[in-house]
Amino acid sequence: MNIVDFDGVSYHLSTLDDQDTKLNLSIRWNCWPELVQYGAMDVLKREYSQWIVNPEQGYNFTLQFDLENLGADPEDLIRKVSLLKRNAMAAPFERAFDAQALAEKEDTWDPSTSQLMTIHYRDGEAIYVQNQQDRVTVIFSTLFKEETDRIFAKVFLQEFVDARKKPHLQNAPQVIYSHREPPLEIRHVPGLLDSESMGYITFVVFPRNFAAGAVREETISRIQIFRDYLHYHIKCSKAYMHSRMRARVSDFLKVLNRAKPEIQASEKKLASGRAFRRV
Repeated sequence: MNIVDFDGVSYHLSTLDDQDTKLNLSIRWNCWPELVQYGAMDVLKREYSQWIVNPEQGYNFTLQFDLENLGADPEDLIRKVSLLKRNAMAAPFERAFDAQALAEKEDTWDPSTSQLMTIHYRDGEAIYVQNQQDRVTVIFSTLFKEETDRIFAKVFLQEFVDARKKPHLQNAPQVIYSHREPPLEIRHVPGLLDSESMGYITFVVFPRNFAAGAVREETISRIQIFRDYLHYHIKCSKAYMHSRMRARVSDFLKVLNRAKPEIQASEKKLASGRAFRRV
């Protein structure tokens, strides 16, 4: 089986030719070398150590399972395997969170020690993760193919800004949206696309948002799929607007049809004054 996922990820699920009880799962992703550079293999070894084998040809990473020995809880194994992409992408976030925790303990901090990690996970788009002494900044660069997408994105992201005004959401990460002009943290990065279709979404994540344990895992899981979340809601908003427009046009047509005057049959009279109707 060949399986595709968001962000250009592809999987290959297959059994061995000589052993039907051995199942291989391989993953291929263009940004894999960058993830390995930021510690992806350490995370994957922590999660899948007993199933890692040499990568299948044409793929970056392979797991192998014995179908006759899946352990006491196969359902838990399935859940863990389904998070393969998520766990690989978690590496730069974990590194940034750990670096921030160490920097926070220091009395004096040198900003030059901050590492900007870049993951080119889509064509023309990237995620930038950088640790500071008191926060971690996550920046998404995203391409908007249509002008209406940029408008919807701006309105949608403004709701994130307004949501922090609510008492129960004041601890949420700060969200900043900029069109075309990159944030200060990445302006020095070479090769940034200067285009009207480019937008940048910045998350300012504070230690309370990635406390050790379930909070950190949930933050990593949610933030790395934000780009898909944003574009999904843009498409849903456009679909809803189009449905309302079609409904309004239908109402207008009904009004116009009711406004058409009825054509009266014309009457003419003879010289004698008698009327007749032309047939």
